[in-house]
Amino acid sequence: MAKEHLLALDQGTSSSRAIVFHRSGRIVAQAQREFAQHFPQPGWVEHDADEIWQTQFAVAQQALAAAGLGAADIAAIGIANQRETTVLWHRGSGRPLHRAIVWQDRRTEPLCAQLREQGLAETVRASTGLVIDPYFSATKIRWLLDHVNGAHIAAAQGELAFGTIDSWLLWQLTQGRVHATDVSNAARTMLFDIRHNVWDHELLKALHVPDSVLPAVFPSSHLYGETTLFGAPIPIAALAGDQQAALFGQACFQPGQAKNTYGTGCFTLLHTGSEFRPSTHGLIATAAAQPDARPQYALEGSVFIGGAVVQWMRDGLQAITASSDIERLAASVPDSGGVTVVPAFTGLGAPYWDAQARGAIVGLTRGSTVAHIARAALESIAFQSAALLQAMGQDAAPVAELRVDGGASVNDLLMQFQADLLGISVLRPQVTETTALGAAFLAGLAVGVYAGVDELAALWRPQRRFDPEMQRERAAQRMAHWEQAVRQARTQ
Repeated sequence: MAKEHLLALDQGTSSSRAIVFHRSGRIVAQAQREFAQHFPQPGWVEHDADEIWQTQFAVAQQALAAAGLGAADIAAIGIANQRETTVLWHRGSGRPLHRAIVWQDRRTEPLCAQLREQGLAETVRASTGLVIDPYFSATKIRWLLDHVNGAHIAAAQGELAFGTIDSWLLWQLTQGRVHATDVSNAARTMLFDIRHNVWDHELLKALHVPDSVLPAVFPSSHLYGETTLFGAPIPIAALAGDQQAALFGQACFQPGQAKNTYGTGCFTLLHTGSEFRPSTHGLIATAAAQPDARPQYALEGSVFIGGAVVQWMRDGLQAITASSDIERLAASVPDSGGVTVVPAFTGLGAPYWDAQARGAIVGLTRGSTVAHIARAALESIAFQSAALLQAMGQDAAPVAELRVDGGASVNDLLMQFQADLLGISVLRPQVTETTALGAAFLAGLAVGVYAGVDELAALWRPQRRFDPEMQRERAAQRMAHWEQAVRQARTQ
């Protein structure tokens, strides 16, 4: 009998998770474990790469045990990972040189400023689709080479390996036999020419990064190798950055299809097809997950503070005792009473890209209550996401519907307001673990569990559909008020 189960390793920013899927897309078992966050200085964020591996391996074993399955029952492993987080390790020993520098880390802003002053911004945008920012891996690699004793020499002698977390896990699973990544992760390094799917040697030279440290790059769905660590050989058949994996897990395979993940931040991706098209409206152009060797692209926008604004309501204002209380409090008033919350606690991401913006509550009156602020905080998530979708509509064709996932997507009030602002339907799927599902789908394609993306598209099922109810004139007024509040947050 053909194997009908897939193991997805979903390595995130705060936890490692493993999910066993049946080929139908049904979750059979899962396990999750948090790991430590390290903050050596303000603006610095690090992870212990060994701890990431240990927690990821442990939850994989737990999930298999919970499913009552062994390695011989698993058709393939797919890996989805936090993107941009950077590891350098010794090829000989497999030991990291330093803690991993996390995507949130801002320590390399001075180097990014130098690169901008050197006039490299357009070169970077034209080749990689990105903006010069500490978010991406390139300047993190350079920092490690500059600040770890002997690193430059060891790299020049071919003794070091660089990887985003997918590469690090692949190296560990194959016990050092495979050093590779996929296009969706390579596209986040600020060193990869996504037009031609090759490392950009002009950018490598500008960053003083030797190509000897770089992994080989393959499509996201690909037979990378196999692991024997679970008791029998299992093919490792997919790697994908978490947001691109979620786009794939939402069955957004065609140009014009879009998804939004509502997590700590929000990440909106729009599939743009096989033609590379840099954004002119404050977005990032990136590689989508590739099921084969043909290039696939997406436009992406990142909201820094999405669901985190609910945590702020809970921990900062102490207006609620649990995050789940926000919907009830917000629904206790018919609207926000003219209050707008701009949660620019760490600046504003796309499409504004303003690191100096700061949070603001606008429109307070004597009649304002904590319920109005709660409603405005919840609405801020939808406003920021709507701004991204509007920018995408200017860069490409307008989106016809939005598929949603992530923790805050279970909030019906928020999803309805999102549909009202956008004037399109918002669809929440039956399986909201779309990052892990995308990794499983990609792995299944590589080993023949699925015949093609048409079969995968047929497996996607909506759990609830939210259709717009607000008049378009009223929605436009609400967006105008939001943009006015953003301008105030940017001038503080």
